[in-house]
Amino acid sequence: MNRVVLVGRLTKDVDLRQTPNGVPVATFTLAVNRTFTNPQGEREADFINCVVWRKPAENAAKFLKKGSLAGVDGRLQSRSYEGQDGKQVVRPSGVMNNLLVA
Repeated sequence: MNRVVLVGRLTKDVDLRQTPNGVPVATFTLAVNRTFTNPQGEREADFINCVVWRKPAENAAKFLKKGSLAGVDGRLQSRSYEGQDGKQVVRPSGVMNNLLVA
């Protein structure tokens, strides 16, 4: 089963676009704090790219901005592309089905 639930803060405002067929799609990055501290006593965070489609995408753009606390529910998907150095880059991102605004 591929399911992920994340709670974190947006690192920048939501980017809302539309596909050529007119389907709304929003992208944003969530900073998710880890539950433990590093040897210096500081908390680290993971930065997860998220994609939301249709009505949840419109709601994300309407209600979320940089620094907003949000919860998302969906699945992980890997995206691969060729980097500037010519090497293949694989990066996970979350394709979200549900969005909770705090």
